[in-house]
Amino acid sequence: MNRRRLSGLLASMLIAAASTAQPSLRADVIELKSGQKLEGDVLKEQADAIYVDIGVEVVKVPLNQIRQRSASAGSANQPLQVEKHSLYKTATLPRKSIKELAEQFGAGVVLVQTPGGLGSGFIVNENGYCVTNYHVIEKETRIAATVFLRTADGEFSRRRIDDVKIVALNPFFDLALLQIPVQKDIPFKPVYLSQKDDLHQGDEVFAIGNPLGLERSVSQGIIGTTNRNFKGMVFIQTTAEINPGNSGGPLFNARGEVIGVTNMKLLMAEGLGFAIPGAYLKLFLDNHEAFAFDRNNPNSGFRYLDAPRRKNPGNSP
Repeated sequence: MNRRRLSGLLASMLIAAASTAQPSLRADVIELKSGQKLEGDVLKEQADAIYVDIGVEVVKVPLNQIRQRSASAGSANQPLQVEKHSLYKTATLPRKSIKELAEQFGAGVVLVQTPGGLGSGFIVNENGYCVTNYHVIEKETRIAATVFLRTADGEFSRRRIDDVKIVALNPFFDLALLQIPVQKDIPFKPVYLSQKDDLHQGDEVFAIGNPLGLERSVSQGIIGTTNRNFKGMVFIQTTAEINPGNSGGPLFNARGEVIGVTNMKLLMAEGLGFAIPGAYLKLFLDNHEAFAFDRNNPNSGFRYLDAPRRKNPGNSP
């Protein structure tokens, strides 16, 4: 084969490879713990590494070697892959550290309080719609939510909001939809739901909630299994610590997308927490009108005493 023909063959192979290459997720600046920096397009993200096209070759970068990751100047204005639904938004977000994600989305997690106890919840849109567990507000109508606001110095301040409205209930999914009254001086910070339900064993996850009333607690873990069966429903099993008070809070993936709603753990065991999968959550939200709350229904929170038993006329004196 002569040199000219070989050059033409190589050129055609390069063109074919370029035409079949996957589009990049985004351009990033990667700062390594060694002090070196890489800038390029992120082609693929895995649980333990990312693949970065730096122009001359594709480099595999282990996540445990990354000190910091940020968008490059050329990609700062690139829109995220966001899809708007009737009550919520789904998105495919860039992978970040849990520290960065907790800071970014922590304000979307709220403390849900009733006269009988407390739990967690998370805001899904700017109008104050909030998701929690059904069992957190079961048989209650007086509900309050505490939101956490970031101040100028980077700290959180607390704001309790009363008269939270019950919008929809589904005891079978253990889900409830609330609406927190809009406050003129408080812009709600909603979270994003995951666009895809592509969960795998070993994927890194974290939860934010209020276990035992300890506000804004973050716990980290992995997915133990994606389809643990309980009473005919499947749940996400996770090693992230789940305790009373976490119920109703979000379970995030390593990109900060909500993949489930934490709702229970096994007693007398560690690292066995469970969350309602995002597929059930989106089905509930998309059809929330079918589960609309009816205040006149006996399950609205009003408790009815049993009627007095009638006396047997034959035993009357």
